[in-house]
Amino acid sequence: MSNPFDLSGKVALITGAAQGIGGAIAIKMAEAGASVIAADFAPMADETKAGLDAAVAKTGAKYWYLKANLTEAGAPQRVIDESVALAGKVDVLGNVAGTIRRAPFLEHKEEDFDFVMKINLYAPMYLSQAFCRHVVGRNGTGKIINICSMLSYQGGILVPGYTASKHGIAGITKLIANELGAKGINCNGIAPGYISTANTAPIRADEARNKAILDRIPAGRWGQPEDLGGTAVFLASAASDYLNGTIINVDGGWQAR
Repeated sequence: MSNPFDLSGKVALITGAAQGIGGAIAIKMAEAGASVIAADFAPMADETKAGLDAAVAKTGAKYWYLKANLTEAGAPQRVIDESVALAGKVDVLGNVAGTIRRAPFLEHKEEDFDFVMKINLYAPMYLSQAFCRHVVGRNGTGKIINICSMLSYQGGILVPGYTASKHGIAGITKLIANELGAKGINCNGIAPGYISTANTAPIRADEARNKAILDRIPAGRWGQPEDLGGTAVFLASAASDYLNGTIINVDGGWQAR
């Protein structure tokens, strides 16, 4: 039997892929056989590069680092165009790049709200639009994977921009599925639970809040970026061909509690 999770011959563009969740997903895609374009504004971390090097050495695929500032005007279209120039096509788009700014609602600054929305909502919206035009234009098929959040369902505290953007990306995920499903494009989301990354470092440093979070997670631990990789490979692969407009929680059971 053929392996429905095999990504050989596919090209995956992953944003925010220098480290953290994006880096872990890029490595898992490469391990599954995909050629990977790792797009990020930050330089690629040594562990991400080592993981990609090891993966492509085994599979014979390729990877490229693409420097991209997603807040710049026209950046989404340029990223798609440059990715196609590098790899010839893009089959999978992973909208992983994200940021967060914390402050009480009454003190939250307009520039912080706007910056988070640009990275977390506007960039994936317009990257997805450019990607879909590319896929439809070559009469191909494509997979979009959006990173949602537990705050796609809940309000949270201190993060109005993040909450608004993650509610928004959940809605855009469903809209793309509705409009582009008949044209060979699947768009789904992953909602991570509490994952150990740079963005969550302030929470983990707060002893009381960290304990409250751990007490609610049935798995009894914070997630690691690598915990999201298998779900991303599934959503990129033929195994998920009839899954569209869905958000999968990868949260150690947080939502079930």
